[in-house]
Amino acid sequence: MDGYALRASDTPGQLRIVGEVVAGAGPLPGVSAGEAVRITTGAPLPPGADTVVPLEDAHESRGIVTVAPSSPGAFVRLPGSDTPAGTVVCLAHALSPAAIAVLASFGLVRVGVRRRPRVAILSTGDELVEPGGELRPGQIYDSNAPALAAAISQAGGEPVTLARASDSRSGVEAAMQAGAGCDLILTSGGVSVGQHDHVREVLESAGGLDFWRIAVQPGKPLAVGEYQGVTVIGLPGNPVSALVTFELFARPLIRATLGLLGDGRLRVRARPEEPIAKDKARRAFLRVSVWREAGETLARSTGGQGSAQLRPLAEANALLVVPEGEEAADPNRSYEAIILGELA
Repeated sequence: MDGYALRASDTPGQLRIVGEVVAGAGPLPGVSAGEAVRITTGAPLPPGADTVVPLEDAHESRGIVTVAPSSPGAFVRLPGSDTPAGTVVCLAHALSPAAIAVLASFGLVRVGVRRRPRVAILSTGDELVEPGGELRPGQIYDSNAPALAAAISQAGGEPVTLARASDSRSGVEAAMQAGAGCDLILTSGGVSVGQHDHVREVLESAGGLDFWRIAVQPGKPLAVGEYQGVTVIGLPGNPVSALVTFELFARPLIRATLGLLGDGRLRVRARPEEPIAKDKARRAFLRVSVWREAGETLARSTGGQGSAQLRPLAEANALLVVPEGEEAADPNRSYEAIILGELA
């Protein structure tokens, strides 16, 4: 505080001003009985003083200051009060602004960190056109590549967008080869059972298919394997399925390479306002809006739950997890909700 540095035992009273200390000051005047020193915020406490009386609690006139009662240590920050000597400072997470401030306060300019994993993004499909291009009949814009790039960056990875692969085995192999120098390859599309779905076939031929298809809605045709020593996650082509399965499989993996636990998402229990239909045989991750009201956490569907309906996912702030064996989310019970955005 801006005020007067003095001895608490001299308060209340009238003290003689014997000097001034400002932030960054060098030699400091000493403070004896019956004396005070003007001091500014951030200045070092002069020898002999043990407290600071703020300007608001003092009145100065003709070199004499009248001060209110004070106690030792008032408005004084002791060395090590933030981080005592010998403290192990644990910053084993993504460096936040506060963590960077801590490092800077220690005078550190270089620290050991983990390299962001380079994650290749491979979109497959002859029907895809890059956003901004002209659509011809039968074509659609590739929303998966830019969405996955954003998701990778948010998870802590470095996205590397590969050239789009044609719907042919040779096209998929060439694109996969281009991503072999990365730490992880994410493909979208080409993992189902169609004649032109070649991602799974390429992984099988390379002897690197670990598993294929999961009991998840949306996202059944998911493949995980390896290509030339690089982990490959074959995401479904439908855009909602691609983003939901990224959350479930790719995000935790990217974070694990950074030494971070889990997916980093907040989880709460939420009760749906009304039934939300789902596939009974699969665990569903329903796109919902979650909020707190009258001491309860509620959930409401943001729209259609189809695997190609992107807008409801964009408007959702959570995925409501409804287990296998249920035909709909039951408004009479609560479910786990994975929070993706702000919780109102």
